[in-house]
Amino acid sequence: MGKRVRLRGIEPGDGPAFMRFAEDEEGLGDLVGPPRSAEGYRAWTAEQATAKSGSDRFHLAVEAVDTGETVGAVGSHQADARAGWFEYGITVGAEHRRKGYATEAAVLLLRFMFQEHRYHKCQVRIFAHNEASLALHRRLGFVEEGRLRELVYVSGRHRDVVMMGMLAHEFAELHGSAALVAVRSGRGNPAAPAR
Repeated sequence: MGKRVRLRGIEPGDGPAFMRFAEDEEGLGDLVGPPRSAEGYRAWTAEQATAKSGSDRFHLAVEAVDTGETVGAVGSHQADARAGWFEYGITVGAEHRRKGYATEAAVLLLRFMFQEHRYHKCQVRIFAHNEASLALHRRLGFVEEGRLRELVYVSGRHRDVVMMGMLAHEFAELHGSAALVAVRSGRGNPAAPAR
């Protein structure tokens, strides 16, 4: 839990919030798939609420600490434990943006994946026209690693996707973790290196 948000499992009643998040993404031109019905969101959140945990691929609700309201979602969408990388995504409802929720939720998720699960690298894919998300990830310390030109067709045109990445030691240097920095610099326990 952070100062502004806590990450929690998805509950069956979160369907309306996730539907709003999808509508907000559609307004940004970031919705790739067809719209889902309210019943579809209810069924999806009910399924997520009872899904077995233990995988490094998961979805979480982002809840405002002060109000208890579901303000966004974050999750790890792909993970390769052997190679040591994962890919994540984040969204925050339009009425909750510019309050620090996305930054704090991302840092909480990254800290969990880098420190607790000992991943080496995080990747994120961002539509090139989503300047706010690109700026957020640059502030977090992600580095642009490439651009997939006209990869997706959204809102009547082909759009580029920007690939960004961050390594565990870069995260530790920017967002704090003396143990992780020590392991990366060779001062930590060599018998337990991060991936």
